Amino acid sequence: MARRYTSKLTYDDVTPEHLFLNRRQIMAGAGGLLGAGLIGGAEPARAQGALEPNSWEEITTYNNYYEFGTGKSDPADNAHTLTTSPWAVEIDGLVDNPGTYSMEDILSEVEIEERIYRFRCVEAWSMVVPWNGFELADLLNRVGVQDGARYVAFETALRPDEMPGVRVPVLDWPYREGLRLDEAMHPLTMMATGIYGRDIPNQNGAPMRLVVPWKYGFKSIKSIVRITLTEDEPPTSWNMANASEYGFYSNVNPNVPHRRWSQDSEREIGGGLFARRQPTLMFNGYEEEVASLYEGMDLNANF
Repeated sequence: MARRYTSKLTYDDVTPEHLFLNRRQIMAGAGGLLGAGLIGGAEPARAQGALEPNSWEEITTYNNYYEFGTGKSDPADNAHTLTTSPWAVEIDGLVDNPGTYSMEDILSEVEIEERIYRFRCVEAWSMVVPWNGFELADLLNRVGVQDGARYVAFETALRPDEMPGVRVPVLDWPYREGLRLDEAMHPLTMMATGIYGRDIPNQNGAPMRLVVPWKYGFKSIKSIVRITLTEDEPPTSWNMANASEYGFYSNVNPNVPHRRWSQDSEREIGGGLFARRQPTLMFNGYEEEVASLYEGMDLNANF
């Protein structure tokens, strides 16, 4: 069984949600706070101060979900068209128990937890999200990973009648992502089904999305309909679109710039119009937990 991640703080330590609803105006005057790390997580995070979640409004109205448009508010405006119930996920490849699993079936066998993670976009903005969900390892252990499996591939729903953005060839649809098996089995890797204790909104990846907090946000694929265990590294959408800018690993790394901008700092969403950019932390503040996964690897070459 995978080692479970245990936070040193509980939801009792989190500022109540309603106090964040006007956070943009409040924090503008204060110049923003330096957020860092997972609550109760790595030492660099604690050294820079307490972690404060963004408001529900900020999390659900500023995001990328190109299937519903390329603007930051497009997903919130358009994703209501997505039908999320009933929902099923096909799990296949190198597993002992392949099949199509309903959301009800999946949720009946897992433990839902509340975790507060930093979220870092490759576009150099960040926020802090209180997710609800379960460890991906729990689902993979349930279906039985076979010895030959080395990678996990994911696929988003493709519904042109419900997703207006897929009518434009921004990417080669459907959206695809992948992890190395040890990354997928890591206790920080979760399948999110909610935010702030509510069901996850459509624009944030309902009814279930991947969350890998030490990687850039596009790795955390939304509205998953297929999971495949494979021996070979799977194709991933942004890497297919532009391999020189979007590597397979896409770990948050302030020392490896995007070809068009630096990654050594980030803009905190909700920090106010005049808030300073904050330094980007290696592995998004989770270095203590995940650096061992990449021991001996050249992270400049394997970006």
